[in-house]
Amino acid sequence: MVPSPLLEFFKRGDVARDVRLLAAQGGLAPRAHEQLAILVLLLDDPDPEIRCAADETLNRIPVEALSAFLGRSDVSLDMREFFGARGVFPAGEPADPADDSLIDTDPEGDLGPLGDALTGDEASRDTAVQQLGKMGFTERLKAALKGSREMRTILVRDPNKMIAAAVLSSPKLTGPEVEAIARMTSVSEEVLRTVGGNRAWMKNYQVVVGLTKNPKTPLAMSLNLLNRLVDRDLAMLSTDRNVPEPLRVAARKRVVAGTSHR
Repeated sequence: MVPSPLLEFFKRGDVARDVRLLAAQGGLAPRAHEQLAILVLLLDDPDPEIRCAADETLNRIPVEALSAFLGRSDVSLDMREFFGARGVFPAGEPADPADDSLIDTDPEGDLGPLGDALTGDEASRDTAVQQLGKMGFTERLKAALKGSREMRTILVRDPNKMIAAAVLSSPKLTGPEVEAIARMTSVSEEVLRTVGGNRAWMKNYQVVVGLTKNPKTPLAMSLNLLNRLVDRDLAMLSTDRNVPEPLRVAARKRVVAGTSHR
């Protein structure tokens, strides 16, 4: 399982009670891995109401869906053992790799006046900015997980790191969106580290290129990605004045070494 930025907030205890309760009730719906890990973690929450809500939510997940998920090769042994103790075992036919949440007790259609804001994929960026400006923290967190592409583009740059982490945990996040995030110079280094730490996303060459050329990417990560660039992109990087000089120099050395071997 790849590191989950949203789960890390819960592990560190950096989550307000109302958000923990919402997650325990199934009102937050991140990717399946993160959702189950958060629910299991909340079973040990110091607040008895949250513990009870997390247990009830886990029991409400359809057994068939949970068994299919547990049959996936990327599910940890600890997770399988935990649910085995609750009488749920991996299915013979594992679920497909899609990472949709397993339960959502606060679906988009039940969000009242927020419904249009969260489902309006055709909304303009200006409209999305206006809608988000009217939202409190919990509503923005929901928008990060369930909102439109325009909202994710804005919220991934939110100064609140938990909001940005929620965008990266959204089941709705697409490959082209990750490519765009990898190129953004307005996101935090933590966001770029999370993208670079996701093995599935790093199979996309455009994500690799975007991170390498992004001056905001931690230098150590950019240097490690050099050997994955094709000659054309390596040559362009060797003359790119927007990237740190050590990266440009390292790229130039590789270009020269490649030329001398021809």
